[in-house]
Amino acid sequence: MKTSQVWRLGMGDMQILPVARHRPPSKRPTWIIVLVSMVSLFLVCAYIYPPQSRNACYVFSSRGCQVLTDWLPPAPTRELTDEEIASRVVIREILSASLTPTKNAKIAFMFLTPGPLPFEKLWDKFFSGHEDRFSVYVHASKEKPVHVSRYFVNQDIRSDQVIWGKISMIDAERRLLANALRDPDNQHFVLLSDSCVPLYKFDYIYNYLMFTNISYVDRFYDPGPHGNGRYSEHMLPEVEMKDFSKGAQWFSMKRQHAVMVLADSLYYSKFRDYCKPGLDGKNCIADEHYLPTYFHMVDPGGIANWSVTHVDWSERKWHPKLYRSQDVTYDLLRNITSIDLSIHVTSDEKKEVQVQPCLWNGITRPCYLFARKFHKETIDDLLQLFSNYTAL
Repeated sequence: MKTSQVWRLGMGDMQILPVARHRPPSKRPTWIIVLVSMVSLFLVCAYIYPPQSRNACYVFSSRGCQVLTDWLPPAPTRELTDEEIASRVVIREILSASLTPTKNAKIAFMFLTPGPLPFEKLWDKFFSGHEDRFSVYVHASKEKPVHVSRYFVNQDIRSDQVIWGKISMIDAERRLLANALRDPDNQHFVLLSDSCVPLYKFDYIYNYLMFTNISYVDRFYDPGPHGNGRYSEHMLPEVEMKDFSKGAQWFSMKRQHAVMVLADSLYYSKFRDYCKPGLDGKNCIADEHYLPTYFHMVDPGGIANWSVTHVDWSERKWHPKLYRSQDVTYDLLRNITSIDLSIHVTSDEKKEVQVQPCLWNGITRPCYLFARKFHKETIDDLLQLFSNYTAL
């Protein structure tokens, strides 16, 4: 009995010990290797030759191409051209350079006009008493103005012809910036038209622009025919369609950005050569695309993505609404100054409305400091209303 019991305990112990067993060769590891190889090859092909249509994307995921790009490795970065390397070095140096201290920081008001400035009397009232805090520059492309305000006398710069929609508009802007940059006290640069008027008194506008570290360059992404539909592949490789942007030309920029505009030749040449009305059957307007695209590529965090100049595009025409005498009321001007949201609408079938708050140093503030387009007949109405609508 004792011998039998010992034998049973021994058998139990043996059952819990690993025992080497001889099995016939299995083919499963070979099939696993083949399967993994096929999947790997499939993924490599998908990476090298990505799907060209949205339907093909659903082979990979029921959620489409976006999910595919999330888990595929990033595309290799292309090698930069010599011109791009040089441009990036210059931009980096400009942005990292310390600004020259100035005891008398000024705003440069740059007027881009075909001829006379019908609102000089209004601007004279705006500038009066602040002579040491601003400069005036006038680029008159067709007719030299006869000035009625002392602040505009002898402030005309050498001007060339400007044709709407062509690179000559950008050339005029750069010419104004070059002249304004000659004065080291000019720290902020505002581009204005002959139909622009101020919406606030000088002190408010001065503080708004001088005590922030961004430039007010308008920019948004428009996939429609009046946005990306104007893009030309001749701009490759430096300017890709994903970076091609749109915005109003009326900017307000800090000194570093003004220097960057003058220093740029690479991206300027792309728009000079391949963004013009009628090229390849497209109607590309250089002044609507060059600066928005340029700053989106080189310093996207340095711009506000809206302009401080209000324009009414509600009529959906080639040019914005022109305010006549009957339109100019206290309510109109106060309504414009109460706007604190920047709104863009795409030109595609979706007509997507893009809305962003106007933040000044992180605080919601009114978007607009200036407004256009006002007909010259409104000068008396504006002079009469100026003290009321600019009061804060």
